[in-house]
Amino acid sequence: MKNRLKVLRAERDWSQQDLATRLDVSRQSVNAIETGRYDPSLPLAFRIADVFGLAIEEIFLREEKPTAD
Repeated sequence: MKNRLKVLRAERDWSQQDLATRLDVSRQSVNAIETGRYDPSLPLAFRIADVFGLAIEEIFLREEKPTAD
C-alpha cells in the first residue's frame, strides 16, 4: 500500500523519531511504513490519521492493479 507519510512528516519538519514518539511506536516501524515494507494495523492507521488531522484515505493510497483485457 502506498502512503504519503514521508511527505506529511516532512511538511511538519518532524523526524521519523518525532512521529514514532507521537504514535507510540519505534522509529523503525515508521521507516518500514514509509518505505512500504509494512502496512500498519487498522488501529495504527487511525492513530496516524489522527496525528495528522486527516482521513485515512488522504494518507494511505490503494495501489491499482492492472486489469486483464
